Amino acid sequence: MRTRSWRAVLATATAMVLLGACSSDDDQAANETVAPATTSCAGTGDLTMWERSGGNKQMVDMLVAAWNTKNPTCKINLTYIPHTEMVGKIAQGIASGEVPDLMGMDLIYAPQFSKAQQLVDLTDRVRDWPELKTASKGHMTVATYEDKLYGVPLYADVSALFYNKDLFTKAGLDPAKPPTSLAELRSYADKITALGGDVKGYYLPGNCAGCNIFTVGPLMWASGAKIEATGPSDEPLTGEGVKQVLQFTRDMVKAGNVHQGDRAENGETFHLQFGSGKVGMMGTGNFNITLARQQNPKMKFGIALLPGAAPNSSASFIGGDLVVVPKGSKRVADAVNFMKFLLSDEVQVDVYAKALNLTTREDMVDNKYFTAEPLVRDVAKALTVGKTPYTTTFFEQINSPQGPWLQMLQRAYYTDDNLDTVIADAKKAMKDVASQG
Repeated sequence: MRTRSWRAVLATATAMVLLGACSSDDDQAANETVAPATTSCAGTGDLTMWERSGGNKQMVDMLVAAWNTKNPTCKINLTYIPHTEMVGKIAQGIASGEVPDLMGMDLIYAPQFSKAQQLVDLTDRVRDWPELKTASKGHMTVATYEDKLYGVPLYADVSALFYNKDLFTKAGLDPAKPPTSLAELRSYADKITALGGDVKGYYLPGNCAGCNIFTVGPLMWASGAKIEATGPSDEPLTGEGVKQVLQFTRDMVKAGNVHQGDRAENGETFHLQFGSGKVGMMGTGNFNITLARQQNPKMKFGIALLPGAAPNSSASFIGGDLVVVPKGSKRVADAVNFMKFLLSDEVQVDVYAKALNLTTREDMVDNKYFTAEPLVRDVAKALTVGKTPYTTTFFEQINSPQGPWLQMLQRAYYTDDNLDTVIADAKKAMKDVASQG
């Protein structure tokens, strides 16, 4: 873990970029005649792409491999950056001019980088694409800043509650009836943990801010809470659900319903936990369907919505990544053609859906692979209760390893600090960040 705050890195890099806001890149783009996009190479020579590490590596590998097979004269060389370092790496690269030709970016950061003029405006290149009419609304919302478009979906994640039906049965629980409230979630976890051995009823990623907003954030939303400050005058961490969920998670830890090792989870192995077969229930993403089956082919599991305090309340985080082009890229046309390739009917069905990952176009959900797979249909229900936060200070408020969101959760999970004080401290820190954004 780096000790220097990525907030400082990002602020420095942003300032450096903004010194050249009226750059030659902008002048060139304004004068450029844009050729129609295709799904093939616009130039020759290999392309470079950065993507964050984590559970979607397999999906991105497949997408890049499909492009490389179709376009052997301009293959993409893909580099994974540890997800905790990605924002700082991007900001530093843009500031120094050492950028990849294209990159996958956590969709939640797009408004922040768009506002800082660190991404290439793609509006004129893609505005007439029919595929965008059915592209994931959450992705397209955060890819848009001041009516300009800066990216298209790379992949889509929704968070949901995965539960191990084998452990349910062993604990005397009905595998056809997952929990529908926080109280039931606690009760079921107690019974599964009581099985003993190395089995625990629940999973909390103790050192991963992003994992927690993806899986604990929805518990708060489902309980009527609001988390982030959307702007300088907006109040964060409002509603009784904030304290209710913090108390719930504290109680789960104290009851021994999570593994001791969970406290060190920084996101690098988050996607491997459910497939171990040692976790009864876990908030995770649709990507875990394939991964869990590969890890543990004989394990029976189900998928339900993440619940809130009240019975039958639920919510989800709609996340994933965008494909964007950093300022300074020399291969914008090829980057745009890769975007066209990703949104094509063929890739949506024969790469995304075949791998049992959500398609990034709504009109592609009705396909032969999803029809044959009930778990994909179950996880897709999360789209109806999903939320994608929009703020230009998401990293500093939420996703920073040193930020107020993770600090609040760690105090709730692992200390006896008064929860009202914990919330008040986090609220002040978030408001301070938002006022500077």
